[in-house]
Amino acid sequence: MHAPVLVLKDSLKRESGSKVQHANIQASKAVADIIRTTLGPRSMLKMLLDATGGIVVTNDGNAILRELDLAHPAAKSMIELSRTQDEEVGDGTTSVIVLAGEMLHVAEAFIDKNYHPTVICRAYNKALEDAIAVLDKIAMPIDTKDRAAMLGLVKSCIGTKFTSQFGDLIADLAIDATTTVGVDLGQGLREVDIKKYIKVEKVPGGQLEDSKVLKGVMFNKDVVAPGKMRRKIVNPRIILLDSPLEYKKGENQTNAELVKEEDWAVLLKMEEEYIENLCAQIIKFKPDLVITEKGLSDLACHYLSKAGISAIRRLRKTDNNRIAKACGAVIVNRVDELQESDVGTGAGLFEVKKIGDEYFTFIVDCKDPKACTVLLRGASKDLLNEVERNLQDAMSVARNIIKNPKLVPGGGATELTVSATLKQKSSSVEGIEKWPYEAAAIAFEAIPRTLAQNCGVNVIRTMTAMQGKHANGENAWIGIDGNSGAITDMKEKKIWDAYNVKAQTFKTAIEAACMLLRIDDIVSGIKKKQAAGAGQAPSKPQIETEADADSEQILPD
Repeated sequence: MHAPVLVLKDSLKRESGSKVQHANIQASKAVADIIRTTLGPRSMLKMLLDATGGIVVTNDGNAILRELDLAHPAAKSMIELSRTQDEEVGDGTTSVIVLAGEMLHVAEAFIDKNYHPTVICRAYNKALEDAIAVLDKIAMPIDTKDRAAMLGLVKSCIGTKFTSQFGDLIADLAIDATTTVGVDLGQGLREVDIKKYIKVEKVPGGQLEDSKVLKGVMFNKDVVAPGKMRRKIVNPRIILLDSPLEYKKGENQTNAELVKEEDWAVLLKMEEEYIENLCAQIIKFKPDLVITEKGLSDLACHYLSKAGISAIRRLRKTDNNRIAKACGAVIVNRVDELQESDVGTGAGLFEVKKIGDEYFTFIVDCKDPKACTVLLRGASKDLLNEVERNLQDAMSVARNIIKNPKLVPGGGATELTVSATLKQKSSSVEGIEKWPYEAAAIAFEAIPRTLAQNCGVNVIRTMTAMQGKHANGENAWIGIDGNSGAITDMKEKKIWDAYNVKAQTFKTAIEAACMLLRIDDIVSGIKKKQAAGAGQAPSKPQIETEADADSEQILPD
């Protein structure tokens, strides 16, 4: 027997056929069951131990799944779904997993009856197209300038979260922050970059009600020389640098040989003159505040403070970008290229405040800031972390509405409408695909059913009543109130969802279900670990001939 075949037998574990599909479906259902109870306003919280031994208490689907360490590849790809959903639209992370799990669950019966997975996937894709068409039909436009409507929407989207008990607070912060950083691209399009231009600063202490959106930025820094430099300046002129204000060292190792002792003094003088020259070029523009991402030497500090200029050094690049957007300055790479137009004059106040033990710099009251900081206060770190997670979701919802101002009903009403419409259409689907298409229609009911379960009402009675109201495809706005479990009109209760989030949830869930169904082989190329004590004696080397190499399938280790 030749070596490559030994490798093949040793390291290739293989499962195939419907066995694999069943295993994938079971793994996906297990992931869905973990977070099923976190859907809806009356949802349960999960307490997680993270890798560092810290504790996370949350009901955010993505935050829970992020901490899981699962071995099964299908389970891992389900976890990726919630991450994709979170990055793309920032909400609906639990719904997408529950829906994908249900889509796979209803497919199991067809796998047992030897349906080919491609047939099931074809029916699912047809169902997805029709579901998006239903969404387009029932979607309702919203005016993004109407503050009350926006507030109602963001509140209903984060009504399932922990912070919903604090009323309008988080929704207010989210709308203020996203409308601040929104940029018009023309042709009615708006771009809102949450990650880049909205910074969330969590400062333990104070009350949650003290949280606010600053019309500008704040960061955890103090001026270089606190005694000599001003800590409060009204209407400051700000220069932002991306270059060091210290003597330039050689790019690589530099040696200098001095013959005379006086040369040493000359060298030092040159250094001083170089820094003095740098500072003179800055002072020429009469700034009140100089901020650099790099170092700032004691000598430069002396020249700047003598000219009455405050300075801050070693700032993060991301913070510097936000300051530039807030006060209208341009980040300059070389001091000798400074121009008057690079000086930022948009800020109304520069102030350094002490909060707790640390100093924070505020550059606020900006004229038209295109970046902002959300200052969160709260009793403990754990509480602040959860508030931040909820705030990110709320900002994502506000961003989605600004980008695509359309609403669909929440509380499972959308899914019930989609389900009822697909059930009606299934009678016109021809051939073998009719049954999986109908099963996909039933799978959509998983969301309202889970909501009903988490409310603690009689699930069968509630679902039957709702299906009755949706049966003729009318009453599109009848859903379940997640707090009381009552069947109500979502328009009256103002329980809404963003169109973007729903569309993305349906697409991601169905496409992922199709992908997992079409897997018919799991091949693991991991070598088994040798038992302790084994393999001590060196094995006899085997010599391979060319003929062996040609006839064998050589697999990499």
